[in-house]
Amino acid sequence: MSLLVVGSTALDSIKTPKAENPRLLGGSASHAAVAASYYCPVRMVGIVGEDFPARYLKLYQRRGIDLAGLQRVSGKTFHWSGEYEVNMNNRRTLRTELGVFAGFSPELPEAYRRTPFVLLANIGPGLQAHVLDQMIRPRFVVADTMDLWLNTALADLMKLLKRIDALVLNDSEARQLTGHDNVISAARQIHRFGPRFVIIKKGEHGALLSSPSGLFIAPAYPLMRVVDPTGAGDSFVGGLMGYLAVTKGSLERNLRRAVAHGAVVASFCCEGFGLTKTIKASRALIEQRVRELEKLTSW
Repeated sequence: MSLLVVGSTALDSIKTPKAENPRLLGGSASHAAVAASYYCPVRMVGIVGEDFPARYLKLYQRRGIDLAGLQRVSGKTFHWSGEYEVNMNNRRTLRTELGVFAGFSPELPEAYRRTPFVLLANIGPGLQAHVLDQMIRPRFVVADTMDLWLNTALADLMKLLKRIDALVLNDSEARQLTGHDNVISAARQIHRFGPRFVIIKKGEHGALLSSPSGLFIAPAYPLMRVVDPTGAGDSFVGGLMGYLAVTKGSLERNLRRAVAHGAVVASFCCEGFGLTKTIKASRALIEQRVRELEKLTSW
């Protein structure tokens, strides 16, 4: 089955204590779509300007990503610049230039409207709702969010939560959204807001899945060296959704293994700047790391 990914497409300039790389392919839609493309056909919706490099369009195409929903308009592509500290956990934004993304209104091609699996990657909840308004009976809808929308668009987010199957956010955002310091209590509160499934990302410490059948805790894939974690969260949910889209059986049962696949795809993202290592992975390498992760968590 196909997966629809809607989110930001950006040029990222990333600085770490050891290196600096300007204008890499980034954005929530880019990382999620590339991650998911290892599993299933992907349809991507986003917007880029006339300065968007042709080599990045070719990268999407090599991954088999359908670009009929990618708007290419006059103006500059969304550009984000950030710098990481030595521990690679803390970063600060140096510059944000929205460019054409400021006027982005996702419009789905007719062929996209019946896509069974939908990933509303990290964009404003109003835009995510606009996408859902155009969908026709999707099977499974997941939305990602961040602290920016909790601060600036909370009312829109609360309305969206009643319309989706699963919400993905990190642990600090879960606490902010619910007012609960304990993430287990926070997950239960989010269920009351609407989603049947809640996935709380905990960075290098893995992720927690809360579902009607209970809790599942998955570790991150252990890495000796992290080069750049930008896009890891988007890669995580992209890999998760790609796996779900092609796996038969109960969605709830498959979600546990999907979380592990998401964690593994995110590990490739962290090993290089931008998408440089993600695009060099393979389904065989992903499956190998999933087996390794399974061995590490069995007793």
